[in-house]
Amino acid sequence: MDKPDQRPIEPTVDYLHRPQLSDGTMIMAFSGWMDGGDVSTGTVQRLIRLLEPTPFAEINPEPFYIYNFPGSMELTAIFRPHIRIEEGLITAVDMPSNTFYVHDESSVVLFVGKEPNLKWRAFGEAIFDVARATGIRRLLFVGSFGGPVPHTRLPRLYYTCSDSNLRKGMEDYGLRATDYEGPGSFISYLMSRAKEAGLEMTSVIAEIPGYLQGENPMCIEAVTRQLAKILQLPLDLESLRPASTAWELQVTTAIEEDEELAEKVRELENEFDNELIQSDSDGGDG
Repeated sequence: MDKPDQRPIEPTVDYLHRPQLSDGTMIMAFSGWMDGGDVSTGTVQRLIRLLEPTPFAEINPEPFYIYNFPGSMELTAIFRPHIRIEEGLITAVDMPSNTFYVHDESSVVLFVGKEPNLKWRAFGEAIFDVARATGIRRLLFVGSFGGPVPHTRLPRLYYTCSDSNLRKGMEDYGLRATDYEGPGSFISYLMSRAKEAGLEMTSVIAEIPGYLQGENPMCIEAVTRQLAKILQLPLDLESLRPASTAWELQVTTAIEEDEELAEKVRELENEFDNELIQSDSDGGDG
């Protein structure tokens, strides 16, 4: 077995200040992989709006991203920063950002970033360093994946954890264990290293409708409610409901104009409801 890479890692975190929490939790979101429906970034951004935490640190993006990738314009556009030009004047260049916020009253750090293209080990160490410096004991990632679920039902929620001791806690909240093999995310890599870093790590993943694109307020609300329950966060959750209701109505109206898709959604609803009935008759799944 290869020995771990022991080369020194350059400091990459810029601090405004260093909060000191007791038994804290870091809630993490990454754009890109596992951010379908904006469930990852959308959930944490909503927590930021609801809690009004204070930004306190940034990970310097320069070592971790590819901006100029060879190939067609369609391919290279994925990597290039987004810009805005208005009436011939350059108004913005949006470079990747990775920002930490703190809400002292809840002993919570919130992180919103972009999955790194390069140097996963160094990026992971930057997150671990912030966690250790601020009194964080556990990391919690929120995300999503597309599956055969209808938009008219609350999403099924799954968990993955870094240690078997954490499984019961997730199952007590009705989350299902993940079974997966395939291309991996930075989050999976980070989780594989959390225990040796002296931290606990869990992910909460929503299964969202695979036939939809764009922001999914219903799934964002569902994950936000679950996090509030798990972490006992003081949130005005009812403020999320109008956006979810309006979104569901808009999507349903559009789907009803496509007879084939509408039939597919009805099939997914029947399958979803039958599975739920079967689960209840079996005594639930945890």
